[in-house]
Amino acid sequence: MRVIAGKYRSRPLRSLPGLDLRPTADRLRETLFNVLTAGNPEALEGTVWLDLYAGTGAVGIEAASRGASQVYFVESAARAAELIKQNLASLGIGTGFQILKQDSIRAIRALESGGTLADFVFLDPPYDMERAYTQVLSALAQSPLLKPETIVIAEHRKRFDPGKEFASLHRYRKLVQGDAALSFYRAAPAP
Repeated sequence: MRVIAGKYRSRPLRSLPGLDLRPTADRLRETLFNVLTAGNPEALEGTVWLDLYAGTGAVGIEAASRGASQVYFVESAARAAELIKQNLASLGIGTGFQILKQDSIRAIRALESGGTLADFVFLDPPYDMERAYTQVLSALAQSPLLKPETIVIAEHRKRFDPGKEFASLHRYRKLVQGDAALSFYRAAPAP
């Protein structure tokens, strides 16, 4: 596993053997960021990211490598949260991030109370936690964390559909690669 592009390009990232971590594959991560930047390498400059169920931190670190100014890594497992800290340290990343060792719903509420506004939210719960998709996407749909242009991306099994809409949050694109899929959501414009 490695950083795909940007400031930390080709630098290795560690994972933990034996943990139920399923890091976003390099190829899928590359596809995700190609879609988000759409040929504009500066598209992520100065953005704010939430990496929910962060695991190794690979997605949030990729965002930081490509210019995100702030990344919130949300991970409730202590060993995984420590791994994120180690991966950030190995790259020399000392600022522009916060690691929240709590479940995603609690982290969303804490970030709301702090007035955070996200440009991108990535969620990748363990695939067997199908209810987590509904819970988190429903919470985000009602959350002041999201601006009208915020993009929410859910990684999930190809054969599982997390849902097309959650209140004002509507899926506008689904991308399948191998056994995994990415669902892209955005708030529908007010009538």
